[in-house]
Amino acid sequence: MLKTAEAVTPQHPDKLCDQISDAILDACLEQDPDSRVAVETMGGHNIITITGEITTTAKVDIARTARKIVGDKYGIQINVVRQSREIAQGVDRGGAGDQGIMVGYACNENNFFIPQELYLAKSLCRFIYKHHRQDGKTQITIAENGLVETLVASFCRVGQVELRGLVFSWMKSVGIKKINNIYLNPAGDWTSGGFSADTGVSGRKLACDNYGPQIPIGGGSFSGKDATKVDRSGAYMARKIAVDLLKDYQAKEVLVKLAYSIGLAEPVMAQAIITQNNNEIIDLKVIGYDLSPRGIINFLKLNEPQYLKVAQWGSFGNNFKWDK
Repeated sequence: MLKTAEAVTPQHPDKLCDQISDAILDACLEQDPDSRVAVETMGGHNIITITGEITTTAKVDIARTARKIVGDKYGIQINVVRQSREIAQGVDRGGAGDQGIMVGYACNENNFFIPQELYLAKSLCRFIYKHHRQDGKTQITIAENGLVETLVASFCRVGQVELRGLVFSWMKSVGIKKINNIYLNPAGDWTSGGFSADTGVSGRKLACDNYGPQIPIGGGSFSGKDATKVDRSGAYMARKIAVDLLKDYQAKEVLVKLAYSIGLAEPVMAQAIITQNNNEIIDLKVIGYDLSPRGIINFLKLNEPQYLKVAQWGSFGNNFKWDK
């Protein structure tokens, strides 16, 4: 069986939108840790649109915050209102801001506890990005024996010859001697990237930001959402539990699933599937984790500004509090 995953750089148009949304969230949390934020961003071709809900005592210049990410040449449209009173009343009493299913995962394939194909795609993407801070993508396909079968890299303003040199330098750095198929800028070298070439939308790179396409995705977008939204905080807590159980059981992999109802503090489902020689299912409600939104926020310190950094390379496998 072959497994494939991709990674994108922070200059990819979708990731620029994620960063704008999370920079606005950070700016709110810096002044008011109890800010309620749900901001979506779309950008492209000299126009950025920011919309959503913000309830906060913070005074934030949204346009200026966005321009810190992308520069001054973009027109910015803003349509932001306060959080719905009906939603707020459930969150005010400690309940979840919405219903949903959140997935956490950890495996023993590398020191970052993420699937190997995703780890390699991210590693290659970061390596090239260190040399060229451009819009770009990488993709890795591995075989069942763990060997890399195919590598794809497309980077703006990086010619195929230089890209090949960087790929071989990366292969040497990670101990890969041979790859059967290598495709570098396979549609040809390109010089127009980011918002100049394509439209981006926040929350559109969910597979990159989670665990790659082999692992199911539960809730929705993370970017631009404060931690009362359980599709973010629940996913981070599920990851933390998965890492803990992977270490405790010396397991091959752990899959955690949490499910919430809007307005209720406790999850309606909380279980982990631990893969060793046989699968073992654990009811997480009986092993001591506080899975209420407030409990998760306090445990992982999710009301602190940190999310712009999270948005750049994704939520997992980057040494955040929930990765350890």
